[in-house]
Amino acid sequence: RHGRPRHPRDLADHRCIGWRPAPEVAPWRWEFSEDGRAFDVAVSPRITTNDMLLMVRTALAGGGITFGMEDTFRPYLARGELERVLDDYLPPFPGFYLYYPNRHNLAPKLRALVEHVRGFREQKEG
Repeated sequence: RHGRPRHPRDLADHRCIGWRPAPEVAPWRWEFSEDGRAFDVAVSPRITTNDMLLMVRTALAGGGITFGMEDTFRPYLARGELERVLDDYLPPFPGFYLYYPNRHNLAPKLRALVEHVRGFREQKEG
């Protein structure tokens, strides 16, 4: 109805699907970057949830524009069910970090998690 947004400020004229961690918390402000400067946009979502799958299903049903981690949307993008918008304004994401105590006697569960995360990172980089 309002065409493809060309700039994040255009989201004010679009039906958006928002996210919030709990009902008493304001919807998440959408984060962007332009000319090396970070900024965010407070969209007015028509639908707000804390369920990423619901956000995806609503977008698939034509309910509006939403946001999230690329890995979540990759299969739908590959099949042409969803399309990316505002790529030029996406902030860089260096990835997640895992902080843990530097001890020689790590608990076996923590050691297994650290090894799994390292293996996953190496797999993504390789």
